[in-house]
Amino acid sequence: QVQLVESGGGLVQAGGSLRLACAVSGRTATPYGMGWFRQAPGKEREFVAAISSNGGRTYYSDSVKGRFTISGDNAVNTVYLKMNSLKPEDTADYSCAAKRVPPWSTATVYTSQFDYGTWGQGTQVTVSS
Repeated sequence: QVQLVESGGGLVQAGGSLRLACAVSGRTATPYGMGWFRQAPGKEREFVAAISSNGGRTYYSDSVKGRFTISGDNAVNTVYLKMNSLKPEDTADYSCAAKRVPPWSTATVYTSQFDYGTWGQGTQVTVSS
């Protein structure tokens, strides 16, 4: 199992940028697909971005495509979400998630929250207009 801890959230004006980090600890030698999700007050959790465990593939929701970038740094066991051109509608609690994958699925990206078995505690992002 792995443990996930997010950081980097905060208050930013519309048009600004933030970089979220998800520190992964525990059994990091096991391959994991990683994803970012968000949940705004009164709304369902929604998919934001995902990266395959080999880092070769990424996928984004239409609402963030072209503005957000997901990446991973195996040297420090951290997954990042760089968010540019932020909008008030990006305001939400952002969580990272990990899915243990078999060796033959290291190039797969997972977009459903139900695929993921491990979650971080979340970090709040607030974008003011």
